[in-house]
Amino acid sequence: MSRYATPKLGAYVLLTALGLLGALIFARPELALIALPFAVALAVGLSHARQPDVRVHLEFDSERVLEEDEVALELELDARDSASRLELLVEIPRGLELVEGRNPVALRLERGEERRLDLRLLCRRWGAYRLGDVHLRARDAGGLLAWEQTLDRAAPLRVYPRPEQLRELVTPRETQLFTGNRVSRQKGEGLEFADLRPFAAGDRIRRINWRASARRGDFWVNEFHAERNADVILFLDSFADARRGGTGTLDQAIRAAASVSERYVVDKDRVGLVNFGGVLNWLRPGTGMVQRYRIVDALLNTEITLSYAWKEIDVLPRGTLPPKALVLALTPLLDDRTVSALLDLRARGFDLVVIEVSPLPFAEPPPGRSGELAFRLWKLRREGRRSEYERAGAQVVEWHDGTPLTAILEGVSASRRHARVRV
Repeated sequence: MSRYATPKLGAYVLLTALGLLGALIFARPELALIALPFAVALAVGLSHARQPDVRVHLEFDSERVLEEDEVALELELDARDSASRLELLVEIPRGLELVEGRNPVALRLERGEERRLDLRLLCRRWGAYRLGDVHLRARDAGGLLAWEQTLDRAAPLRVYPRPEQLRELVTPRETQLFTGNRVSRQKGEGLEFADLRPFAAGDRIRRINWRASARRGDFWVNEFHAERNADVILFLDSFADARRGGTGTLDQAIRAAASVSERYVVDKDRVGLVNFGGVLNWLRPGTGMVQRYRIVDALLNTEITLSYAWKEIDVLPRGTLPPKALVLALTPLLDDRTVSALLDLRARGFDLVVIEVSPLPFAEPPPGRSGELAFRLWKLRREGRRSEYERAGAQVVEWHDGTPLTAILEGVSASRRHARVRV
């Protein structure tokens, strides 16, 4: 603890010094008698003043919560020495809001006393928080000296984006080898009828189609489409972000990625993540709830990092982008490096769907006629980028803030089905 003198100590010292100095200058002993009580109080107070020893422990009742949920923070105080007046302040980061309890708080602790304080916080925004800076200020009984200390009591808290209820997902065009919920083009064990063929040795009796066999005078069996899983790669663009107020395109993209990854994992698909930005991060495709938490934890740590280095898709290690994977890109299309990388993915044969998180709701044209003209040219350039993807065979859909994500995904699925029928 760092110690410093309070204004009260300075006043006592000043009055004592003035009394003694006045007695010497004016040769008046009574002036020294006036300063005597202050000198006695100063001597007694300093002799009994000692640094208090208070231990603090922080703990959340849950380390993982959703947005708009409340979480309880418990502070346990253990006084090894008495503290006549202890002031305590817990730094609460932005995104969390105190809804119950007192912060800061002043209290008195006796020697050996244990006290528990409860704070209730409302999680306004997703993020990976680290709550732990506790500021203590203690005063002695006379109020002459004060001690200050900042304790680092790391208490991690992860606030996950509240997933949106999605009625439909973008169906991958190709499936993989493992069992899942996707109807494969290949024939095998499944529930979706595919074709009829003549009976062969080793076929199961239950697969015989008795109606077709009776009509054709020979045994015929049913064939079905196999049910397989698919590989889905969430491609998150973190090179640039358009913001206004407390929200922006990156927030919108992260919420979408969290909702989509949860649904694909529930459908037994293998889901991976590529965070393509100033700092490059990736997760290889995986299944199960463990993979879901890995993806969401990686999303919580996403931030915009300034970088002028040109990056190609080749910087990703092998296995990050498996063949026949559906690449679902979430990007505001503000950085040429992302535009080039996605075109490269499409040229390599990946099934690419680009969800353009539109920055238009977060941008305003500069004042004046020239500003409006520049804004129009900027929008025309964005339309040209969409045309590049469409010419390459990738689907692009514009997503404005306020539009439900499920409506965007349903539109993508419908257009992919129509395109399949036209082919």
